[in-house]
Amino acid sequence: MKATIQMTSLIQGIKRYRLLLIFSVLVLVVMKGCELFPEASFELATDSRLPRWVTLPTGLSRANTSLRLDYYAVPWRRARFLLQESNGHTLKRENGDMRCKAPFEAKNPSKGFPPGYPAYEAITVRGTTEIIEHRKMEPIFYVTDDPTVWEQYRSMGC
Repeated sequence: MKATIQMTSLIQGIKRYRLLLIFSVLVLVVMKGCELFPEASFELATDSRLPRWVTLPTGLSRANTSLRLDYYAVPWRRARFLLQESNGHTLKRENGDMRCKAPFEAKNPSKGFPPGYPAYEAITVRGTTEIIEHRKMEPIFYVTDDPTVWEQYRSMGC
């Protein structure tokens, strides 16, 4: 009788362990899977400056490199920047923290932009914050130095 109770307890323990293992694997797959599939991807405009955290390796210029920005919304809002050579070789990856809960718009946007644009996203990489600008619905982004946008960002308290 005692052996039967111990065997039953052992089987229940194994079942719990298997359920916990399956749940853990599913959580990891979801989290890693979201890293493989960004919500949106953008290329830095050729007429925009590089973010301050980007340093080009010796021998490379802005003309033979590109900077891609990927946004991830699940399970948390974050950004990843990929600095690449023109042949597609990745030189550097940087993860960034999105400072606000959502993109923001200028209080008084300039004329000529579509509704909802330009949209801004403040992103911090290695302690340096830059404000990313999306001027319209296209796969291009800019780094802005507009003092009005920076003042609005600071006043928002993100």
